[in-house]
Amino acid sequence: MNTAPTLRLCYGALHVVMQPGYRQLGHTLQRPGAPAAVERHLDWPATMRLRRLLDDCGIGVAEAMDTAQRFRLGWPAARRLIAECGALQLTNGFCAGAGTDQLPAVRSVVDLVDAVVEQCSYIAGHGGIPVLLPMPWLCEQDAGEQAFVDVYRAIVQQVRGPVFVHWLGAMFLPALRGYFPGHSFDRVMDLDPGKVRGCKLSLLDAAFEKRVRRRLLANGQIVLTGDDFHFGELIAGDGEPIGSVRIGAREVSIGDFSHALLGILDAIARPMQRALVMLAAGDRAGFLAAMAPCEVLGQHVFAAPTQHYKAGLAFLSWLNGQQQDFALVDGEERERDQAHYQRCAELARAAGCVGDEVAFAARLSAWRGGAV
Repeated sequence: MNTAPTLRLCYGALHVVMQPGYRQLGHTLQRPGAPAAVERHLDWPATMRLRRLLDDCGIGVAEAMDTAQRFRLGWPAARRLIAECGALQLTNGFCAGAGTDQLPAVRSVVDLVDAVVEQCSYIAGHGGIPVLLPMPWLCEQDAGEQAFVDVYRAIVQQVRGPVFVHWLGAMFLPALRGYFPGHSFDRVMDLDPGKVRGCKLSLLDAAFEKRVRRRLLANGQIVLTGDDFHFGELIAGDGEPIGSVRIGAREVSIGDFSHALLGILDAIARPMQRALVMLAAGDRAGFLAAMAPCEVLGQHVFAAPTQHYKAGLAFLSWLNGQQQDFALVDGEERERDQAHYQRCAELARAAGCVGDEVAFAARLSAWRGGAV
């Protein structure tokens, strides 16, 4: 049976849930816990329930990404996340981050390439689309344009595809300052469009993203917006679809618009589901109106220092009764103050992100009173 192409390919990057007793270990960002200890205190059933909830809203899962504190979690836990996510057989599919964290250290370009290729194979073997995570080692080596292109070429030549390239800004991970020097990004995207089906841009630069997606359109590639500040207008885009392309098992519409791979979808899945129905019906104004308060929430959750955005996501998930505690790996939730959390709750209500209002209010009241 023929079906219409997916209007917008959307993935939500989700956080991981910690067991209530995890706080007692005393892990902090300054004194991080060993990955094995962290993994033992992950609440796996609750973490997977979040993935199913997102899928129920018609949105795919972006697994083992920065939102899941990938750079702190370590490969053994990330590996299990990918396997368990794949085992869910999600209707809307999943993608997952491919990096180098199975290595104690990267010593050479060969190490770098082999590690990424290995993880790509593992992700694809579990039914996911690999997302080539940024490689801080290249910045540490002060690699230039050609070195970047050579590394990505070596990876792309060895993977089957499809894959996405992830460009994460330094506001999310300071070690990535200066990533993709010169024209290296354009050259990487041109390496093999049949395998490299698109990119995720997390640069919080809407004008740049529009330029990129218009350029990539000629290659049949897509942009997955990672802009948690301006995603509404970027997803709505300009004009109707002009065709479709095959990405994995999905036929996906293409045009002058962005698709999405967003951390904020962790919190706004319900209103996004409703808004996408409006967009599919041709109601662009309705879509933008629904997204406006969600963008305000995103701008607050991702406020500087941006890398601590996971705290707001976990807090809102807890308020909605989806987990027993809102602790994060290495106690990152302590990096946001009470005023930040209070505003998260207010903006979530305004954006339509609350499930059971009575239970939400009760948890918020208990937290304010210091009972949590």
